[in-house]
Amino acid sequence: MPKSELRIDILGTEISITTDEEPAYLKKLLAKYRQTIENVRQKSGLKDPLKVAVLTGFLLCDDLEKAGLRDAKINAAGEAEELTMGIISRLDEALKVSEPEEIYTVPASVKAPETTLPDAKVSARVISDNAAPVQIYKLENTVKNYDWGSPEWLPAFLGQKNLSRIPWAELWMGVNPSGPSRVVPLSCPLSELIDGNPEAFLGKETAGKYGTLPFLLKIIAAAKPLSIQVHPNAEQARKGFERENREGIPLGAPNRNYKDPNQKNEILCALGPFAALCGFRKTEEITLLMDILLLNSGVEGSGLREIITGLVLALKQDQGENSLQNFLSALFALEREKLLALGSFIKLSQTQFHKDFPEYVDEWHLCSYLAALHPGDPGILAPLYLNILELAPEEAISIPAGTPHAYINGMGIELLSDSDNVLRGGLTSKHVDHAELMKIMNYSEFIPNIMRPPAKTRTVSHIYPAGDFALSIMRGSGTELRYAESGPSILIVTEGSATVNEDGAETPLKKGESVFIPAGKKAVFTGAFTAYIASCRSS
Repeated sequence: MPKSELRIDILGTEISITTDEEPAYLKKLLAKYRQTIENVRQKSGLKDPLKVAVLTGFLLCDDLEKAGLRDAKINAAGEAEELTMGIISRLDEALKVSEPEEIYTVPASVKAPETTLPDAKVSARVISDNAAPVQIYKLENTVKNYDWGSPEWLPAFLGQKNLSRIPWAELWMGVNPSGPSRVVPLSCPLSELIDGNPEAFLGKETAGKYGTLPFLLKIIAAAKPLSIQVHPNAEQARKGFERENREGIPLGAPNRNYKDPNQKNEILCALGPFAALCGFRKTEEITLLMDILLLNSGVEGSGLREIITGLVLALKQDQGENSLQNFLSALFALEREKLLALGSFIKLSQTQFHKDFPEYVDEWHLCSYLAALHPGDPGILAPLYLNILELAPEEAISIPAGTPHAYINGMGIELLSDSDNVLRGGLTSKHVDHAELMKIMNYSEFIPNIMRPPAKTRTVSHIYPAGDFALSIMRGSGTELRYAESGPSILIVTEGSATVNEDGAETPLKKGESVFIPAGKKAVFTGAFTAYIASCRSS
């Protein structure tokens, strides 16, 4: 029987399994499991993903045991339904023994850690009756748990406990189905609120061009490096999405590169000290750094020297962009054993490199660090061919499509097109497609322009442009501050606390809390705070 592969992305954890079961059955089973987890969360009030998983698994095992004792003849289509309903029916009884401190109140700004399902009755009312008033709405946002995140940074930012110690990596704000924001008073996804009256919430121009909120705003907490990655432009995304559809690759498959037909541009602004790799260095500098490795790699004929010699020759074979293509082709083709040897050499030689070439101390240190984190990965040499950037708080960079980059460490706020198209080149356990990556990569030398805000004043609203979108900083110092954006936007408070007054109705916001502001809305902010605003520049 042919094998089926299923990618499970639940409670912030991603795993893939291979089984003999039919894909349709696996899809139905996964949907039932997601629904069961959601019901457990809603019934129990638990927010910690580990506790939700433990309770769900315990109740499921109990039902399986009882089903076995009954020797019930349940067909495959109805088995999951019966077990799910059994779990739900006994949740109240099971929770009577829970300690009160196990249930935590989560502020409106976060509903960790994974996508929640809409309330069907409320959602239907919003769309069918078009009854939702066009006003400012407080949001509940999804926390994403990835292994490169931090168990402390985002919880501290949001003022929350994280007893499970699972890394919190990203806070998503927007309508992306992988992690949609929810509208607090209506208990429905933001996307459904907007769908009920697109022109009123988005403005005529944005509604006509996009049909929905076209950006995604994130807070990211990178305690460890993210993958080396490149995003496609509009044409590449459209063609790649259509091609993988024709090939029959499921959207949720781990080997799927193009999840949607949209380009993905992004802008990152540091909330604290932030380190990143971004854009190719000048070819001459890459050659110099590789020559340093070669000169210290031992005698002629040694395996290590042959490895580095091959990379240097590929780099020097042609000029300009072709040389970078040749170099990366040779690097990506290296066997794991050779990359392990290269990583060991860099780690052992780091002290000597620091002494002999102190002007490149950051490069040697970062290569050694990556070799320790990702042994046998071609990304360990990325600091030698990509620019190392160190951003101060409120400094920002814009990353065009096709530009290789990797975030290394720090907290930042990221505004990007609402797309999940990522081609990875290393430093990850996720799917890597070097051939497709090299097709869409821009091999031009590129150093991002670091955008800096002007000196702080009471009412500065500094704008970082990003195509049709913009990321702005708003600061308040107690006096009234009128909201200046005209397009639909999401605002999040990153320091202090604010109160937003809309036609006499006041909404308090503390650090980590956010609101959706419809196009054309007039509002006044007061308080001592710093806030970031993602907005469409058209309305």
